[in-house]
Amino acid sequence: MKTTSINSTLSDDGLGNPQRRKVLLGSAGAFAALSLAPFSPVIRAEDKLALPDYAAWKEADAVIVHSKKTIETKRDAIGSGGITSSDRLYVRNNLPQPDAAVMDNPDAWQVSIAGVKNPTTLSVAELKTIGVETVVAVLQCSGNGRAFFKHGPGGTQWGTGAAGCVAWTGVPLRDVVEKLGGYTEGMQYITSTGGETLPDGIDPKTVVVERSVPLRALDHAILAWEMNDESLPLAHGGPLRIVIPGYFGVNNVKYVKQIAFTEQQTSAKIQASGYRLRAVGQKGAPDQPSMWEMPVKSWITTPINSSKAGVNMIYGVAFGGTVPLKSIELSFDGGKNWQPGRFLGADMGPYAWRPFVFTADLKPGTYQIVSRATDINGATQPENRTDNERGYGNNSWSDHGISLQVT
Repeated sequence: MKTTSINSTLSDDGLGNPQRRKVLLGSAGAFAALSLAPFSPVIRAEDKLALPDYAAWKEADAVIVHSKKTIETKRDAIGSGGITSSDRLYVRNNLPQPDAAVMDNPDAWQVSIAGVKNPTTLSVAELKTIGVETVVAVLQCSGNGRAFFKHGPGGTQWGTGAAGCVAWTGVPLRDVVEKLGGYTEGMQYITSTGGETLPDGIDPKTVVVERSVPLRALDHAILAWEMNDESLPLAHGGPLRIVIPGYFGVNNVKYVKQIAFTEQQTSAKIQASGYRLRAVGQKGAPDQPSMWEMPVKSWITTPINSSKAGVNMIYGVAFGGTVPLKSIELSFDGGKNWQPGRFLGADMGPYAWRPFVFTADLKPGTYQIVSRATDINGATQPENRTDNERGYGNNSWSDHGISLQVT
């Protein structure tokens, strides 16, 4: 069995076009939520900040408000039953969201399509006439797991709660491109631009949310106007965002106002030097790996900290980024010995996470419980994180387990 770290999954090479899976969903509320347990408690002022107005509908007891732009799902509220409830899903904004008035008539929101043979501007209402598809995919911030890095990287100190599994509904981008005659020859990237209002008096390229991803993402990207069977809320990019299943959250640009097929990556700071995997102390540069495809990852979710001796159900979630999962293993001694776990529920497609369970008859004592996922290509979670300046891409199994005291 080989292992893979973040370094081997962020290159611009060869993932090809994963098979698309269409999913029809009923109410997201039908999925159960289970408690999650912290492995290494991180000291945070999680009860001191109130929810900002744009996210006031979130379940306050289920989230940690780090700032007006960053809200984390508590580990005991992430859930391990499939779809993450919208009112518990994390929030990460790079800029203040547009005025709430844009949600008064979301069908009127417009997005321009460039780098195609017949460039045009389409409203959400017009996009709905082209096609519709629902894709279940993990949304995860690049910095999820940053709090475990020992060098103290700057940025929000996410534990495990900057991730969720969401049902996205919208039009496949490939269908839009086909309707517009296809992309023009020589294009290598899909470049998406967000519709936030930019501050006056500074170079827009230094602050605009504009991300480029490889053209291979066209096969599974969608322009989404719904999440979890409801209109896409402002807090999560409504009226419209691009969703690129299997890619880190920053590439899923909110309030998207332009999709351009381009020969080069954008020169915007968030792309050129931001969200790059670089050594501690090194500055960002365009030749460093960009935070694109997510690597295979899992973590233990419940029980919390302590339990009673006897039969215990150990739960967690796992996903493969753009690659379907093959197996999940658990260890009760910090990774010395491993046993196979069992996936729960229906497989909702290659981009969704899979809840898992292991039934253990535990005697009194302390157990270091960790999980390790493997995808169908044989890539397995590494034991250790890849240290990097910004604390990105932590998929190490050693950071994401639990210390369980059994009495």
